[in-house]
Amino acid sequence: MNGGSLRLRLFLGGALSIIAALALGALGLVLLFEKHVERRIESELGVYLDQIIANLDRDGDGALVVADVLADPRFDQPLSGLYWQVQAGDAALRSRSLWDGDLPLPSDELTDGVVHRHRIIGPAGAELLALERSVRLPVRLGNASVRAAVALDTREIAAATRAFAADLLPYLGVLAAVLIAAAYAQVTFGLSPLATIRKRLAGIREGNATRLGKAFPKEVQPLAAEVDALLEAREQEAERARSRAADLAHGLKTPLQVLAGDVARLRQKGEADIAAEIEQVATAMRRHVERELARARMKSGVSTARANVREVIDRVLAVVMRTPDGARLAWTVECPPQLLARIDADDLAEAIGNLVDNAARHARRAVRVEARAEDRRVKLLISDDGPGIPPERMSEVLARGGRLDESGTGAGLGLAIVQEIADAWAGRLELRPNGPGLQAELALDLVRGP
Repeated sequence: MNGGSLRLRLFLGGALSIIAALALGALGLVLLFEKHVERRIESELGVYLDQIIANLDRDGDGALVVADVLADPRFDQPLSGLYWQVQAGDAALRSRSLWDGDLPLPSDELTDGVVHRHRIIGPAGAELLALERSVRLPVRLGNASVRAAVALDTREIAAATRAFAADLLPYLGVLAAVLIAAAYAQVTFGLSPLATIRKRLAGIREGNATRLGKAFPKEVQPLAAEVDALLEAREQEAERARSRAADLAHGLKTPLQVLAGDVARLRQKGEADIAAEIEQVATAMRRHVERELARARMKSGVSTARANVREVIDRVLAVVMRTPDGARLAWTVECPPQLLARIDADDLAEAIGNLVDNAARHARRAVRVEARAEDRRVKLLISDDGPGIPPERMSEVLARGGRLDESGTGAGLGLAIVQEIADAWAGRLELRPNGPGLQAELALDLVRGP
């Protein structure tokens, strides 16, 4: 997945959302746990407060005391963090845990029997959670009003909360991993139709299909339908363009034939110079017409096009071998019977026909035609034993109308037309020396399958 990947964006967005949600959830759980612990401690402190008030009594000297010792030993341990205090006028009773200190309770008005909750600073500067209650003693104890308080160091609450968070963290990590994996699976499954579209487009490009089809989710189907409509429109437009080019080229052939007849009549009348000028212009026009006819016949871009190379070679050679040039030569053909190339059969026949015709005109004794599959390409090799072409002049014969043998009868378009056919079908045409002769290599995409 790269930086511009939709899958990466969705996955990262989902993963970050999961992590943020779990972090907020963890914070909420810790806060809830802390509140729960505080409520439990307040409940426990309330019990201690009730016990202290219930145990108030007078000793033999009439002094106010707490008759029974509370069960929690922390009340007897200095600075243990758990304290109690009873204030009766100027007299004060304290737990041994307070040592020489006291609980700095706020001077608020207390309703008899109502419990107040405070956060105060106790011994050694520790923050304490304190419960305070004011009660009036019975007549036998002097009918005085006293303020009783119990306090606990809040560090115990913080320690319990930290322990809870530490226990919670591994489970949240496992949950995050599971949820992120589920998010990745969801993104992968949700975007799988796009992968299908990519594969089908590759199939169309390779000639194994013509349309994307309709087997997509309703969110993706409109996109597939638009692509199919675009493909159909492109095919129709290409077909109309070929038809117009063919009509134009055919329309020019008749005037050219008339000009050829005029040239012959001018020569008969002794107007050789005028006839030569007209013939030169007519020849140039004929080259363009033949070129446009060849281009009009090309069906480049048809995604399902495929041609059996051996069948096309046999069909072309059956014609060429009947010509005077072809009949005098020895022909060798090597090609697997089921070799398929991604090209229209007529376009392949046009290309092979021009290459074979060129080889037949210049070969001395033999022409070899070979085709094979190599690196997902079909390589078609046509070799002759003719005079060849100097390497520095190879590019000239591929130019429009390029000819090295000006005495020949051709229009000089054969190899240029083959070059255009190769370009139209994502192929390649190369010329190279072959001993004394010339070898032409036409490479096209290989079609796999039936």
